[in-house]
Amino acid sequence: MSHDRLYSKTHEWVRLEAGPSGGKTAVVGLTAFALESLTDLVHVELPKVDSQVKVGEPFGEIESVKAVSDLYSPVDGEITAVNSALADNLEHLADDPYQSGWFIKIKITDEAGLAELLDEAAYKKQCEEEQH
Repeated sequence: MSHDRLYSKTHEWVRLEAGPSGGKTAVVGLTAFALESLTDLVHVELPKVDSQVKVGEPFGEIESVKAVSDLYSPVDGEITAVNSALADNLEHLADDPYQSGWFIKIKITDEAGLAELLDEAAYKKQCEEEQH
């Protein structure tokens, strides 16, 4: 895990960056915990740049041989970048989920969603509870 991130209850991670116009950009990916439980990834479906996303609503899907899982937006905003290289490199996603494994970048239009995110300690606690 990484100390400069926040985490959603649905296992997305968020790294905040300063946006080009002074606002905040959320870089979003899926945590190592979630990737380990998915295993054997076969497909990822990501949105188009300029799509609007809302907190708690799906922005894409990740598919393993076991199941298809929605990817949920942790913030409200507009998608400014999509990591299209992921589609051809899913087998490497678990190798580096917190750097090269990002899915989308969102220009945040409403920061209210950030208050719902967990810090690293709270997220670790949630993962431990889910394992039992």
